[in-house]
Amino acid sequence: MLLRIYPRKQRHLLTKPKPRRFPFMLLPWLIPVLAVSAFFGYRQIKSYFVQPEAIFVLGGAEERESFAAKFAQRHPELHIWVSSGSPEWYTQRIFAKAGILQERLHIDHQAVDTVTNFTTLVDELKTEGIDSVYLVTSDNHMRRARVIGEIVFGSRGIILKPLPVDSERSPEPIEKCFRDGVRSMLWLTTGHTGATFRKN
Repeated sequence: MLLRIYPRKQRHLLTKPKPRRFPFMLLPWLIPVLAVSAFFGYRQIKSYFVQPEAIFVLGGAEERESFAAKFAQRHPELHIWVSSGSPEWYTQRIFAKAGILQERLHIDHQAVDTVTNFTTLVDELKTEGIDSVYLVTSDNHMRRARVIGEIVFGSRGIILKPLPVDSERSPEPIEKCFRDGVRSMLWLTTGHTGATFRKN
């Protein structure tokens, strides 16, 4: 009878590895992430089926207002809210050239950045009985706008349906989404937007 003796390293290789246990310390972080992902997923699916009741334009680029004016021509039943951006007289001229009646146009210049685009008008829209809007902004800006909008408008039950405007510009850095997402949560919990952090 032969007795095989394996070297220590070889015996180690032949040893069946122990199954790794799930790091339960990650659960406190994983659960909020899953909850937020589920929330945004639900809102995105819901936006596919909703028929918006207004057009919400984020000022800051003339092409957004021009796009909204043309879109409004095809939807004469919708009112348009423009948050900051071009001077009021210039915005009025863009929509007047498109044949949009003045009573359909609502221009507000309270906002100083993207977060306040939403926080300054969310309650006015809700008071008007609006529960869903077309969100008009540049395609490179849409990701950040949706993060903010889903938090701010979502807190009042207002659904967003994105209408990105071609800008031929690269998408904004993801850091801006995180920063303004945090600012939106700050507004939700304290009423302050942290607008002094960054104005853009």
